[in-house]
Amino acid sequence: MRLAVRLTPRGGRDAAQGWGQDTDGRAYLKVRVSAPPVDGAANAALIAFLAKALDRPRSSLKIVSGETARLKLVEIEDLADEDLAAAFGSPP
Repeated sequence: MRLAVRLTPRGGRDAAQGWGQDTDGRAYLKVRVSAPPVDGAANAALIAFLAKALDRPRSSLKIVSGETARLKLVEIEDLADEDLAAAFGSPP
């Protein structure tokens, strides 16, 4: 599964803030992390947060696009829609 994520670094704490939609109506998960956007620290914090929230090993998550952008596409191996909804609620 591929999950669109809008990441806010230096957000004070690591947390999901619900779902949003881009101008084309595609859903993305809003996540903030306390790590700064320096040397990949915020991306690493995002992967760690998602892995813990979804009860998956970190090795099963990978950022496939948006390494340096706020909007990222994360690929998650063997994740069902039900697991995603259980962790973060259903996307709009």
